[in-house]
Amino acid sequence: MKKVTRLGVILGIALMFSGCVVQVEDGQVGVKNDFGHIRKEVLGAGWHFFVPAITQIELWNVKLQELKEMANVPSSEGLISQLDISIMYQVPANKASFVRTTVGPYYVSVVLEPYVREAIRNVASGYAVKALYSEAGRKEIGRMMLDFLKSKLDEKGIVIQDVLLRDVKLPPSFSQSIELKLKAEQEALQKEFELQKAKKDAEIEVAKAEGVAKANQIIGDSLKSNESYLRYLWIRGLKDTKGQVIYVPTEAGLPILEATRNQTK
Repeated sequence: MKKVTRLGVILGIALMFSGCVVQVEDGQVGVKNDFGHIRKEVLGAGWHFFVPAITQIELWNVKLQELKEMANVPSSEGLISQLDISIMYQVPANKASFVRTTVGPYYVSVVLEPYVREAIRNVASGYAVKALYSEAGRKEIGRMMLDFLKSKLDEKGIVIQDVLLRDVKLPPSFSQSIELKLKAEQEALQKEFELQKAKKDAEIEVAKAEGVAKANQIIGDSLKSNESYLRYLWIRGLKDTKGQVIYVPTEAGLPILEATRNQTK
């Protein structure tokens, strides 16, 4: 029994080194090719034995992948912008044999890249430069490219998950105009701030002047209505007067006083 087990281990090792065993990892499937015939059933994760003279096994990546594309796109105004785009795509496990049969193992260069470039030409080139500059415009372009690629590639077994505009390099003339516009907006905001500050300072000064005027009016009205108080102040002031006092009556009823010093002999 031990000899049989040992023989089995030795045979397994010999098969591994002879190329008769293939390991399929998570995120992969094995597509079997028997005498040129692609089987619909794929191999899942694990170790698989095969006879090289009869069967070939191709390992296919069924995880989410990224295709990066950079393109110069003419806008509706005729200006050239540079777009950096990421296409998130996937070949599902149950579609691997179908893609291998209908498109082949080089499906990225055969169908994916050409359709991505067509999407860029047909979708992005129809927009104005300001749409590429705005976040809303980029999202709309990405959504329309996604719809276009789905309509072309879903039937071929390639699933497009998302289209991302990573970077947009605008034409130099447009970039300069944006910088000038932003500078003008900053200057306008600064002037608006200064204007609001000047208005507020003027309101403060007016309020102060109105306060002083109102205070003076209150004092004046108070003096007019308190003639007896003024007479009291006059009489009180006589105590501090040394010398002769000359009384001059007035129409207002308030005396005009003239004090002279006593002349000593």
